[in-house]
Amino acid sequence: MTTPRIRVPSSVKAGEPFEIRTLIDHPMETGLRQHTGQTVPRRMIARFEAHADGEPLFAADFRNGTSANPYVAFIARFAKTTTVTFLWREEDGREHRASQRVTVT
Repeated sequence: MTTPRIRVPSSVKAGEPFEIRTLIDHPMETGLRQHTGQTVPRRMIARFEAHADGEPLFAADFRNGTSANPYVAFIARFAKTTTVTFLWREEDGREHRASQRVTVT
């Protein structure tokens, strides 16, 4: 089971920078590893995106060198209460989503 975890403050001050942290439990198999004589099928996350109320906030493309359970952290600042949506897209088209509302005071 692929489980996204996110850590975003529930409230922040308007215009003040804060850190957003994400981690997804994912094997990130490259298709090169052998297990009991069989090749483990490739299963990789290709792209991570974060959107603030539908507007792009942050994006990253992953490659073969990305470790299992990728961790991403970045800085954001908001002027108003915002819903942040996170998307992890696998190479085969599977998607994993999570969202968090950030109250701006």
